Amino acid sequence: MSAHDHDHNDHDHHHDNHFTDMEARVKALETVLTEKGLIDPAAIDAIVETYETKIGPRNGARVVAKAWTDAEFSDWLKRDATAAIASLGYTGRQGEHMRAVFNTADTHNLVVCTLCSCYPWSVLGLPPVWYKAPPYRSRAVIDPRGVLAEFGLTLSEDKRIRVWDSTAELRYLVVPERPAGADGLNEVELVELVTRDSMIGTGLALSPEALR
Repeated sequence: MSAHDHDHNDHDHHHDNHFTDMEARVKALETVLTEKGLIDPAAIDAIVETYETKIGPRNGARVVAKAWTDAEFSDWLKRDATAAIASLGYTGRQGEHMRAVFNTADTHNLVVCTLCSCYPWSVLGLPPVWYKAPPYRSRAVIDPRGVLAEFGLTLSEDKRIRVWDSTAELRYLVVPERPAGADGLNEVELVELVTRDSMIGTGLALSPEALR
């Protein structure tokens, strides 16, 4: 698997062949409705992608932007991410217990779930397909630098990469470094620089120039 292909070919990845009971039912229902012409698979894919990359991650982006601009909130986020995030209204299933890990000049953080696909839905929306794929789940731990390179993120050899294994009890949010040239932006503008991948650790926050 090339992790870098996730933006364009999510459905081309090899997945587990074992679905949970709920996933199997959803797949069966989708197949029946498609065969009857009642739903368009392309439309379903578009809706899922919207929740994966736009609606869901906006919550996490607001958390990050607030941490960038509010020192007290940033400190609270470090001490008790669950409470700090809940204060913004983002809580619920798949995100009850959170920990925020902050990227620094010396350390880059990467999140993976090696056993299944535990993911903080309340702040990042639906997990991307590649996050659930066995190649990512195994290689992120064994060769994190190589995996990041496949996403197009090449870090200097002297930067430490710390991998966090998400579980059913504890999920992680990466707070990326505030990009250079963003000092004059307000919190609303900063939200636009925070991507889903930067909050998983497979990417960095966008530069202000990228939005122009």
